[in-house]
Amino acid sequence: RLPASVQYTLAFLLIALAFTATFWLVVLNLGRLVELAPAYQATLLAVIQDVAARVGIESQPTWATLRQDYLSHVSPQRLLTAAAATVSSVASGLVVGVLYVAFLLLELRAVPKKLANLSDDPAAVAQVEKVLTRVNDRIGTYLALKTMVCLLTGFVSWVVMAGLGLELAAFWAVLIALVNYVPYIGSFLGVVVPASFGLLQFGLGSELLLLLVLLAAAQLLIGNVLDPYLMANSLNLSAFAILASLATWSALWGISGAFLAVPLTACIAMVLAEFRGTRPIAVLLSKTGRVDEE
Repeated sequence: RLPASVQYTLAFLLIALAFTATFWLVVLNLGRLVELAPAYQATLLAVIQDVAARVGIESQPTWATLRQDYLSHVSPQRLLTAAAATVSSVASGLVVGVLYVAFLLLELRAVPKKLANLSDDPAAVAQVEKVLTRVNDRIGTYLALKTMVCLLTGFVSWVVMAGLGLELAAFWAVLIALVNYVPYIGSFLGVVVPASFGLLQFGLGSELLLLLVLLAAAQLLIGNVLDPYLMANSLNLSAFAILASLATWSALWGISGAFLAVPLTACIAMVLAEFRGTRPIAVLLSKTGRVDEE
């Protein structure tokens, strides 16, 4: 078994490498997205004209009439500013996430010394070490299994998107794998975002419907069958506790908080379960109503 310092260093390097590769993939595909913009614009206009014909609008819309009737009050500068702000927020969130992980890994090196000086009672120190070891093992198991599930979801989604000929399939697959770390919301985004760009590429047709159905089926099967089977009650958090943790940590730390919400809340719940005074709170946060399950 590798020393703890080597494990922490390797973990940080792998995380940094993953974020760097993701950032490189985003930058690489932004250029391709700009190249495809005219084709997407033409497809979107065709979709609007098709919908207008189906609802009985006699005059066929064009970009000129749309700009005059609906988009005249929309400021392109504001749209570009908002888009740039969104991209900047996502990028800064990823950077902050890496920094959080880096500082946590650095802090872990001093934990044994802090525990030794925590109390003069060896039994109390041993109890704290036991709790921390249990928390570390369960969180580590959760993250390993969750990473495997997210990678599988991204791969299956890539097979679906590449098979149907969706542009930027590799980029969307990486995005799907990343957002699936966020419970519930990630699964929704993993279907809606690629399907929205599928609308721009395919228009309203059988390809779009098939893309939507297959992506949703992959999310449902993996998220509702494989994920619960692998995870079981590894973190033992109720659905309400997960949603509340997402809202709380996202409000505190933004995108980074959304990714870290479940592990952080699970850590808090497991620590609360070890003390008689706070154990009822852990019971309320739990999925099964029991907090003594390994």
